[in-house]
Amino acid sequence: MKFEDSPFYMVESPHKLLLPFGTFYLTKRYVVAEVYEGEHFDWKKVEILICELLDHYNTKPKLAYITNRVNDYSVNPQIWVKWRSHYSFIVASAIVIYNNNTLMNASIESVFASNNLNRFSCLKDAIAWANNIEALKTRN
Repeated sequence: MKFEDSPFYMVESPHKLLLPFGTFYLTKRYVVAEVYEGEHFDWKKVEILICELLDHYNTKPKLAYITNRVNDYSVNPQIWVKWRSHYSFIVASAIVIYNNNTLMNASIESVFASNNLNRFSCLKDAIAWANNIEALKTRN
């Protein structure tokens, strides 16, 4: 399920960030990423996204990052290591998995992730998880 089609979209009233490689929904506690079909999500794209996130939040945010894999795309799994070492404001990450191919890719990515990379089979559970991360509960 796309985030925009979920009941959480109306509740959260997120900022919708459209980039050439995906749509990103910025809420107070988490970011939902929906990378476009056929993209290769690499470090160059991460840096573009990070600049946009820092511009939007205006401070050093503490966020969860939820990648909602509604589309088929590739990821360089080593970006998780680099992301964590360069940008510590993402306190935890999650992947919402909708098929076996995504499950295999997520398993590989979790090996490289140095922070908490959780896997969920539905967006609802990923958002509930993000809303219960202690480090994010103090964000207004």
